[in-house]
Amino acid sequence: MTAVTEAAGPDALHGSVARKNIGTMIFATSIGNALEWFDITVYGYFALYISKAFFPASDPATSMLLALGTFGISYLSRPIGGIVLGAYADKHGRKASLMISIVLMTLGTLSIAVMPGYATIGLFAPAGILIARLLQGFSAGGEFGSSTAFLVEHAPERRGLTATWQFASQGFSTLVAASFGMGLGLLMTPADLQDWGWRLPFLFGVLIGPVGLYIRNRIEDATAPPALIAGKSPTQAVFLEQKGRVGLAIGVLAISTAVNYLLVYMPTYVVKTLNMPATVGFTAAFAGGLVLSIVVPLAGWMSDFVGRTRMMVVVTLMLILSIYPSFLFLTNKPTATTIVLAVFWLATLKALYYGPLAACMADLFPAYSRATGLGLSYNIGVTLFGGMGPVIMASLGTIIGGLAPAYYLTCVAFISLASLLMIWRRIGLT
Repeated sequence: MTAVTEAAGPDALHGSVARKNIGTMIFATSIGNALEWFDITVYGYFALYISKAFFPASDPATSMLLALGTFGISYLSRPIGGIVLGAYADKHGRKASLMISIVLMTLGTLSIAVMPGYATIGLFAPAGILIARLLQGFSAGGEFGSSTAFLVEHAPERRGLTATWQFASQGFSTLVAASFGMGLGLLMTPADLQDWGWRLPFLFGVLIGPVGLYIRNRIEDATAPPALIAGKSPTQAVFLEQKGRVGLAIGVLAISTAVNYLLVYMPTYVVKTLNMPATVGFTAAFAGGLVLSIVVPLAGWMSDFVGRTRMMVVVTLMLILSIYPSFLFLTNKPTATTIVLAVFWLATLKALYYGPLAACMADLFPAYSRATGLGLSYNIGVTLFGGMGPVIMASLGTIIGGLAPAYYLTCVAFISLASLLMIWRRIGLT
């Protein structure tokens, strides 16, 4: 596989220290991404309850759109976090940035968990939720770039396998979040779940923060900051020299993050569009999370041997051919079995695509600007195609009906396919 030429040698310099402790490093770097995705998933899964607690309106659909809109608007702070914390990682080291991001992320989660509702503090409640989500967005913005750069630079010969744990951790988080949804739905009355039960998974998320902080503090970052070695400004390099690569990284991320957020939206889609119990949506999401947890690492390992770009092109074509038939099947026969099967199949294709994705994006940027480039492209991508995905699909659903997600995802898949073909043919990354 052809990779971007490194301006300096941090990939090689990480050396034997990294290989001796690679398991600890994978866990330490992935736990922040797991916390980020757990918070995102829980917010999406419990959007119905959050909308009633913080965004009451005479029309339930308006209340839901306000809650999902806040979910999407908070993503506007992610590119800022990607630039600020990514540049900090390139200049001061990956570990330094990772410590900051997990502290900020935990504070945002705690704020949501304990925020009084609209009935108690009025407009301060939705404003507080928005601020908390913006803080989470900023911290998450710097998380992916710094942690992915850390992983690929500690095991450059196995980039696909090591970097893939970033996304495998999201599958595990989906499992845990869906388990909360199913468990609370079965064990609590609707009134208790609306009153206080929905806060429990957020409180659980708060507990992850100190554990991650402790583990990250113990990992060793043995090299000097890449930007310091190269003597270049990572921010200037990304904006002046690497704009095209940023655009391509956004493009390849598009379909993956769109399908991810479909899994987040699924419990709401099942209730609002298919008129079925929320537990069916949670069960489907659990199945999707199980697939991601198992298949993503295997796909990342495979990409080190068969080539990342060509593998992702094949999977994208399979997605394009599968999305519309899956939703047609799901809407024509909206049973619990068909919903779980449709989500299971899309999650399998998504996992095969997700496995090579982090390393593919990392290959586009040299070490001295890698965290900045990854942070900017990843967070613009998840903002455009992920954070706004649920509200776009909900809005389209009111216009064109239950097949709205299928049309949306198919269009996004073509964007990713075009980006992958450009990376393959023009840049030479196979």
